[in-house]
Amino acid sequence: MGNTIFSKIINREIPADIVYENENILAFRDINPQAPVHILIIPKIEIPTVRDINGKEHGPLLGEMIDVANELAKKEGISENGFRLVFNCGKHGGQEVYHLHMHLLGGRQMKWPPG
Repeated sequence: MGNTIFSKIINREIPADIVYENENILAFRDINPQAPVHILIIPKIEIPTVRDINGKEHGPLLGEMIDVANELAKKEGISENGFRLVFNCGKHGGQEVYHLHMHLLGGRQMKWPPG
């Protein structure tokens, strides 16, 4: 596995506030939250960006990430009022860590456009 901060979290080399884990997925609270609930959901395999996704190969994993997001939204009490799921891709898309991750944001009214 690579040397991103997320790889180090998966390998328990650095701490994180982990809220969910199974054999394929890890979810933890963002250290710089942009909403009252801000959880990062990552695959345990390294996929650098959305551009590197192959639908046939990674489709089930992405579906599992969304299932985890729905489960966590219910657990965090944000499912009923709504939440946002975000993938950033590349520098201009706001991606800072080049290990695929989905943001689960909620607990406040989201604005559009996001910025």
